[in-house]
Amino acid sequence: MKIGCPKEIKPQEFRVGMTPHAAHEAVSAGHEVLIETQAGVGAGFADADYIAVGAKIVPTAEEVFAAAEMIVKVKEPQAIERKRLRAGQLLFTYLHLAPDPEQTKDLLDSGVTAIAYETVTDDRGGLPLLAPMSEVAGRLAPQVGAWTLQKANGGRGVLLGGVPGVGPAKVAVIGGGVVGTHAAKIAAGMGADVTVLDRSLPRLRYLDDVFGGQFRNRFASAGNVAELVAESDLVIGAVLIPGAAAPKLVTRAMLGTMKPGAAIVDVAIDQGGCFETSHATTHQDPIYEVDGIMHYCVANMPGAVARTSTIALGNATMPFMMALANKGWRKACAEDRHLMAGLNVHEGKLTYEAVGRALNLPVVDPAALLADLRAA
Repeated sequence: MKIGCPKEIKPQEFRVGMTPHAAHEAVSAGHEVLIETQAGVGAGFADADYIAVGAKIVPTAEEVFAAAEMIVKVKEPQAIERKRLRAGQLLFTYLHLAPDPEQTKDLLDSGVTAIAYETVTDDRGGLPLLAPMSEVAGRLAPQVGAWTLQKANGGRGVLLGGVPGVGPAKVAVIGGGVVGTHAAKIAAGMGADVTVLDRSLPRLRYLDDVFGGQFRNRFASAGNVAELVAESDLVIGAVLIPGAAAPKLVTRAMLGTMKPGAAIVDVAIDQGGCFETSHATTHQDPIYEVDGIMHYCVANMPGAVARTSTIALGNATMPFMMALANKGWRKACAEDRHLMAGLNVHEGKLTYEAVGRALNLPVVDPAALLADLRAA
């Protein structure tokens, strides 16, 4: 199979869809790997690193899209990239379709088959291709939150860990999953007074058993969320419903109860955000103010640490990429229900239920679709 990896063009996105190690695996298995020139530079990989493992460097993105049977990326295809997709082509990347009707329409119109990293599952009920970036974003959240709280950035001028004689900042983390757990660990490690909110009692018990000495947890009732938001210097939104738009758990009215200059970091912004006042920002212009509250809503947070993120993502995606390349998407998905859970779009049909609900679009069951394709 011809596997193509174009350079990411989303603003301030420095990651790359294939590491040289991943390219080596594919070439060793007999596949042709096409890398757009300079695609890996932002993550510290030179063209020579890819050439050394047998990949071919291609001058333009247009040539990559035109030649490749499978496109491997990091971020959702931008408008100009979506125009280059075609029927019969396979797209393997993050998509986050639920809050993005324009992208969804373009992918449906293109005829491409698209498998989304963020909805691939595993035997434990996890999301193995989302997890590494959730870990990175969770660990970054207190770091960028601390920066946002600095007075020069419009924040309260509060140090997360405090100093002797001055108490630490109060941090509320909404959501106790992968993002929330890593955010809480780092915030607590920085010396902050941290509380995690979640609606799953088993998850709260787990957090208490494992991290009880580092941070507290509370049940995420509406009342508890409102109370913690009002008390906190920093609120980190870490809520995820796989493939679906994030629920709006903090309303604009609640901002009025917060301390002036308090900070919000919305890690759920890729799925539309879990704060009513959230809208996506970039690393170049990351924060804005609403009603005296500073918002950090960068939609590709892991891109700030592109090398770590690229290697972590490549470790997770490579086995699935190789299955798709070795077997073709139909056989690979038929043999692996977890990979089939990643199928979001096929030749003009939407195949992921949560996206259909969010965008009010008809959905085809992917298992039935595969059965029809085998019968055809």
